[in-house]
Amino acid sequence: MEVTVKCLYVLALLLLICNGGTERVDGAGECGRVPVRRMALQMAPCASAAQDARLPVSAGCCAAVKKMGRNPSCLCAVMLSDTAKSVGVKPDVAMTIPKRCNLADRPVGYKCGGYTLP
Repeated sequence: MEVTVKCLYVLALLLLICNGGTERVDGAGECGRVPVRRMALQMAPCASAAQDARLPVSAGCCAAVKKMGRNPSCLCAVMLSDTAKSVGVKPDVAMTIPKRCNLADRPVGYKCGGYTLP
């Protein structure tokens, strides 16, 4: 399990490096001026929990989700991003993380793509 998480970190870092110069930022997007791909790296502690709903969510993951959850459109964009999907994140499982972290101020009912945050 620990090896898998480390591999996911390395893969996410490689994706960032390989795609580093290919995205233009003309203005503010879902995550402000920071590209969604870069914000997705902040969710690395959530990699295993976003693949299997039965796995516990780490404190580091919950802290990242709480911080990013202040901007639900950014959290949504990150969870549904190609970067997240490329490392095995399952969007339907990722959407459960704020609830699994017991975040009282999570964006309950927020429409995110074809999903609704529980």
